[in-house]
Amino acid sequence: MLQRGRSYDEVYGGFHWDLPARFNIGAACLRHADGSGKLALIYEAPDGVVERFSFDDLDKLSNRCANALAGLGIARGDRVGVLLPQRPETAIAHLAIYKLGAVAVPLFVQFGPDALEHRLADSGAKALITDRENLANVPATLPELKTMLLVDGKPGFWDALDRASDAFTPADTGIDDPALIIYTSGTTGKPKGALHAHRVLLGHLPGVQLPHDFMPQPGDLYWTPADWAWIGGLLDVLLPSLYLGVPVLAHRARKFDPEEAFGLMARHGVRNAFLPPTALKMMRTVPNSRGRFEFAMRSVASGGEALGEDILGWGRDALGVAINEFYGQTEANLLVGNCASLYPLKPGSMGRPIPGHRVAVVSPDGEVMPAGETGIVAVQRPDPVMFLGYLNNLAATTAKFAGDWCLTGDVALQDDDGYVWYKGREDDLISSGGYRIGPTDIEDCLMKHEAVLMAAAVGMPDKTRGELVRAFVVAKPGVAPQPELADDIRAFVGRRLAWYQAPREVVFLDELPLTATGKIIRRDLRER
Repeated sequence: MLQRGRSYDEVYGGFHWDLPARFNIGAACLRHADGSGKLALIYEAPDGVVERFSFDDLDKLSNRCANALAGLGIARGDRVGVLLPQRPETAIAHLAIYKLGAVAVPLFVQFGPDALEHRLADSGAKALITDRENLANVPATLPELKTMLLVDGKPGFWDALDRASDAFTPADTGIDDPALIIYTSGTTGKPKGALHAHRVLLGHLPGVQLPHDFMPQPGDLYWTPADWAWIGGLLDVLLPSLYLGVPVLAHRARKFDPEEAFGLMARHGVRNAFLPPTALKMMRTVPNSRGRFEFAMRSVASGGEALGEDILGWGRDALGVAINEFYGQTEANLLVGNCASLYPLKPGSMGRPIPGHRVAVVSPDGEVMPAGETGIVAVQRPDPVMFLGYLNNLAATTAKFAGDWCLTGDVALQDDDGYVWYKGREDDLISSGGYRIGPTDIEDCLMKHEAVLMAAAVGMPDKTRGELVRAFVVAKPGVAPQPELADDIRAFVGRRLAWYQAPREVVFLDELPLTATGKIIRRDLRER
């Protein structure tokens, strides 16, 4: 556990992993179930009804769920899909699956039939916990899927729990035993199943504590609009919060509403939030947020896409705290981050390596690059946050490594102070007239224009220079996209960056193509 009162160098240099040989995520997250009734989960339903669950409640309910699954033939090592939004049954199902020694497969509720078929078939899921709304998207052609439980219908999840005992002894799992499969976003190809061990929860803790200013602190209450089907919702928020004894707010919404986000934080006294960049950009459009909503944040973290100086400045004013950016990916998460109370923020930087992780910028062959030179962000194994490998894909797993360095595929440089500066995905870099141009700098600059709500930059083919920069822009509400505005945006970037970074074309869109986790799908924009 990280402690306050020391410098970054002392915290980083003095950290060491003390990992147990046996560890079970489900049991560890409920270590606060001691009969005290300590609050674990608040759920605000779509109709406004609020339910509260203690750690004792979750312990007994997840025991019932584990017994119910065992009675249906689910055994240690079997894969169980969880296709639910943020709601109590989602947390109960996950805790039960881990206690049973089975393997959870989180599934996003906005997936269509093809996306679900790929993940359920590839994982070999034997059971699925879902609701009636999402059942319609589950293909019938999955021979290994034998059991389904509906939280709001038949065969009933709650009926099965009512018949089961609330006494259960968690499986004696090793720290390297499989616990869950999280599929990648698919920004660089077909989604791959990243298989994680029970140790992944412990590996995440420093990366949660640091951006949230040494969580847990008295009064902490954590919320995110990110779905619990993704690593950002599940392992950045839900599971580490429970492990640390911090209550979590759950709220299901079909579409993110920035006004409602402020209202939700105010109603429940949220103190800590993980707000993805897309959410922050939408919340920025809400006028006089601090005057209209009574909230008091202690920490706000963000990750997924780099934030620019403009958004960071807005956050200080509108949220009352510094936004601590962090960085990671499905295969190895929360590797780099910020903590404004511990070391200065450098706008545009992702922060410094999180204690416990050896992070460097390396060449494709795994050679550590000198400070100031671009390369690939990498983390050295062994590391408890690192995945076991891609399910059913040894070739992709092997290609992910250069020696002991796990290559993220993200291009960056590290400065003399150890801060990591993201430049873009390897396949997102724009090569123009001998210049290698990262889209992030251009997008940060575009976001500073008074008419721009969201922006993305990609390369377009050019016979002379190889590629030129094309910008896709979503204008702010009330702004009419006009040729004159496009000219102004091009000139704006050229004045603030460099002539070769200025977009040759500005294309206005109603919305940008985003992954379910809010990342810009630049591949789709390039294909236009």
